[in-house]
Amino acid sequence: MRETWIVGAASNRYGTLVESAREAATRVALEAIQDAGLEPKAIGHTFVANCFGLTEHQGHLGPLLNNGLGIPDVPSVTVESACSSSSAALHEAFVHVAGGFTDAALVVGVERLGHLDTMAATGYFAYGADYPFETRHGATFPGLYAMLASAYSARYRTTPEMFGAIAVKNHANGARNPNAHFQKEITLRSYLDSPIVASPLRLYDCCPFSDGAAALVVAAREAMAHPVTEPLVVRASVRAGAVTALHDRQDLIGLPSTRLAGERAFRQAKVDPGGVDFLEVHDCFTIAEVLALEDLGFFPRGAAAREALEGTTARDGRLPVNPSGGLKAKGHPVAATGAGQVVEIFEQVNGRAPGRAVPRTETALAHNVGATGGSCSVHIFGRR
Repeated sequence: MRETWIVGAASNRYGTLVESAREAATRVALEAIQDAGLEPKAIGHTFVANCFGLTEHQGHLGPLLNNGLGIPDVPSVTVESACSSSSAALHEAFVHVAGGFTDAALVVGVERLGHLDTMAATGYFAYGADYPFETRHGATFPGLYAMLASAYSARYRTTPEMFGAIAVKNHANGARNPNAHFQKEITLRSYLDSPIVASPLRLYDCCPFSDGAAALVVAAREAMAHPVTEPLVVRASVRAGAVTALHDRQDLIGLPSTRLAGERAFRQAKVDPGGVDFLEVHDCFTIAEVLALEDLGFFPRGAAAREALEGTTARDGRLPVNPSGGLKAKGHPVAATGAGQVVEIFEQVNGRAPGRAVPRTETALAHNVGATGGSCSVHIFGRR
C-alpha cells in the first residue's frame, strides 16, 4: 500500500446555509483542491457524503459536484453512513489511493437542514436509528443518548458539573473558531440553569442542527513532489460496526464499534493512546465525548468526565480534545462532520488555528460515529 496524505482541506462556517447543499459542496471542494495546489483535473475519483439531500429534492450529488468542478467524466459515489458519512467517504478515498487505483481523490461532506423546522429535522435525524424498534416508538437521539448517560451516571456516580465541564470547554474552543456554529462561551452556571431536554441531558449537553460543508484532498505521496501545505500522513484508517438498537446490546456503557475501530487503528498506526497529542471526537452529546475517550483507551472507565472537570482535556491541558469546539459548539452538519474534524486537524498542523492552537501536533486522532454507534470510523494522522 502506498503512503497516503491529506494535502488540502477546506470548510465553510457551520450554521444556516443560504445556498443549496450542491452549491456549498462545490465551493468548498474547489477551495480544498486549490489549497492542495492542484487543478480539478488532477482528481481521479470523488466521494460525496450526504444524508438528507432529498429534503432539497436532490439526490445523486456526486456527478453534480463533478460537473461544477469541470470534471464530469470523473467517477463519483455518494456515501451515507449517518453521522459518520464523510469519515466513511475518507476511508474509501484512502483505500483507492493507497491501493493504487487513483493518485488523488476528493472527499466532500455536505448537509443542509436549516430549511426544516426542529420537529422535521429531529425526525430525519432519527431515521439513523432502528426505525421499527426505536424511531417508530418515539425514540430520538436525545432520548437514546440520555439512556446511555443514565446508565453511565448510575454506575459511576457522575455529577452534572462533570458533563457541564465538557460543554463549557467546547464552547470556549468554538468561540475561537471562525467556522463554528456557536461562537460564544458559556459558564457552568448557565449550563446548570439550562432546561432538561431528555433527562439527564440538558440543553447545553446537546449539539445543534447545523448546515455545513467540508472537503479534503487525499493523494499518494509519490504524486505530490512539492506539496504546498504540510500534509497529514494517514497512519490509520479503520471502520467498524456494531448492533444498532440499544435494547439488543449487552451493555450500555460505551460503544462497541468505537472500541473495535480504536483497537484496530492503534495497531495499524503502530501507536498507543499515549502517543496521541490531540484529538477530535464525536461529541453529539457530552456523554458521547466521555464514552469515546474511554472506549478509545485514553482514560479508564468512569474517569473521563472527572478528567474534563479537572481540565485535562482543555485546549492547554494534557490531552486537548475537540479544539475546534466539537459537534457541541462547532456544529453537526451530519454528513460533513467527519471531514470537518480532519479539516481542524489539518489546520492545527499547518498553523492555521490562531487562538485555539494546541501545544503539540505531531500525532492526532479523529473519531466519528454514526447514530448510536452502528458505525464508527477512526483515523490517525501524523506529520511527514
